[in-house]
Amino acid sequence: MTKRASTLSNPLQSALKELPKNSEILIVRLRSLGDLVLETPAVAALKAWRPDLQIAVLLEPRFAGVLDGNPAISELIYSKSWSSTAFDLRRRKFPMVFNQHGGPRSAILAGVSGAQSRVGWKGFQYSFVYNVLVPDALEFYGRADVHTVEHRLSQFYWTGLPRGPIPPAKLFVQEDAKSSLQRKLAAQGIALSGPYAVLQPGARLAGMRWPVQKFAELAAWLSGRYRITSVVNCGTQDRDLAGEVRGSMRGSFVPEGLSLGELIALIGGAQLFVGNDSGPAHIAAALQRPTIVIFSLTDPKQWGPLHSGARVVSTGASFQHPRGDKGLVLNQPRSIGDISVDEVREACAQLLG
Repeated sequence: MTKRASTLSNPLQSALKELPKNSEILIVRLRSLGDLVLETPAVAALKAWRPDLQIAVLLEPRFAGVLDGNPAISELIYSKSWSSTAFDLRRRKFPMVFNQHGGPRSAILAGVSGAQSRVGWKGFQYSFVYNVLVPDALEFYGRADVHTVEHRLSQFYWTGLPRGPIPPAKLFVQEDAKSSLQRKLAAQGIALSGPYAVLQPGARLAGMRWPVQKFAELAAWLSGRYRITSVVNCGTQDRDLAGEVRGSMRGSFVPEGLSLGELIALIGGAQLFVGNDSGPAHIAAALQRPTIVIFSLTDPKQWGPLHSGARVVSTGASFQHPRGDKGLVLNQPRSIGDISVDEVREACAQLLG
């Protein structure tokens, strides 16, 4: 604990510890894919400390596959209409609700839950709905450039979770998803009989996307050097890239219509993952696959993979952090398109040998 954090007054530092045995608590984390993956270390830390806690997570149904099979989670509650979700939460009478999202919908749902302790961060939207306000990163840790997982954990540390080693993000490949993936690939004429890499050319913003042509060069090198086939993930949000991918990467497979569970199964069997900062990159890291993530407009300090079998290739941008969950580019010496294929190949070689 930093000197600054140690001087903070906190009357609720034992709130979690004092919950009765087998108490239910609710974590609100509505979206998105990568954010749900990065929720799993906090859930694991809570469950390891107090195995009796019954941990429910409120999320959007489309992201449920991220938490399927997670033994630390007792229940998934799906966000529906405002009134229906609010009624469900209020009926449950959770003693503690942690809003790990911070947006207006999640804040209002946390507020109307009727929980005795409603936990959120200072300075976030609708902070008046919380009766437990957690200091943001700079005040809590004494520095603003914390990893997203550290930022999430601050709510639980503030209410009693002891500090300790941070568990890794972890996902669980489901057997039914693995079987349905195999059927779907076979129906599309895709046979993965040997080692393969999953490539992720899509990202949330155009400025976060390494050029498709460079992914194509990398795929050709992986095939020639390591005999590794490339499988390119183009989700529904990457439709604008799909045509370019199929035109530039003719030696690679581009499966269509994968569910989230099937994508997790696909990445779980990969020899290597290479992609832009995106949800699938967090999946690969959580599955402990050799992972290379290409960064530009987001800060690797804040969003980088936390396990040792991963490498980061970045533009060298510098950032300021107005909040624990925000990073703003101060200076970017080059664009993501200027990252060379050689840089990414070198990262691959470090992991593949």
